[in-house]
Amino acid sequence: MEKSQGELRIVIVDDHQLFREGVKRILEMEENFKVVGEGADGEDAFRLVEEHKPDIILMDINMPHVNGVSATEKIVSISSKTRIIMLSIHDDEEYVYRTLRAGASGYLLKEMGTSDLVEAVRVVASGGAYIHPKVTGKLIEEFRRLSEQEGAAERNGSPEDGNVADPKIIESLTRREREVLQLMAEGKSNRAIGEFLFISEKTVKNHVSSILQKLNVQDRTQAVVNSIKNGWVKL
Repeated sequence: MEKSQGELRIVIVDDHQLFREGVKRILEMEENFKVVGEGADGEDAFRLVEEHKPDIILMDINMPHVNGVSATEKIVSISSKTRIIMLSIHDDEEYVYRTLRAGASGYLLKEMGTSDLVEAVRVVASGGAYIHPKVTGKLIEEFRRLSEQEGAAERNGSPEDGNVADPKIIESLTRREREVLQLMAEGKSNRAIGEFLFISEKTVKNHVSSILQKLNVQDRTQAVVNSIKNGWVKL
């Protein structure tokens, strides 16, 4: 099947048919999203990659026969253009580390909202990484703990000059962008940020895009990590 210009070809792999159908309905409401195949386990995923050459695979982490992590490792080795977003019920950071090490570009909890799903697909398809905001909060806590340890070690020695970011970077953000960045660091989704600040979700997305550009990072996770490291947000 020939691919239309601008079309994102998506495969869904999950052993629960009702869940697959729900995800498919959401995705196909988007103009340039096309679900080209569905499967129930890792073996199906391999077949679908060969058959459809998808841009994105949404894949469950826990499946019979071949699980999502093992399937991801193989798929990234045979199809460099296919990017994988893992679907999971687990918000433990160890699961995230395992999937990212395997080569996944995204991690979504199955309790995700419609906007989270669509945003994750678009971010990953454009070359970024997407981690569910609830999980991001836990990763940030772990990062903060490690940063505090590193800070204590540096106070006993001499910090490297390269660890200090140019203060003009954060100064380039508007007041509203700093508010959005702070809420991103607190693990809030775009929708939750919009509700908190009484602005539309589209406006939040515009602010996030501007923040990423000004901080010279590819995705919101990098933006938050860099901001914590440089003391630009409070936790």
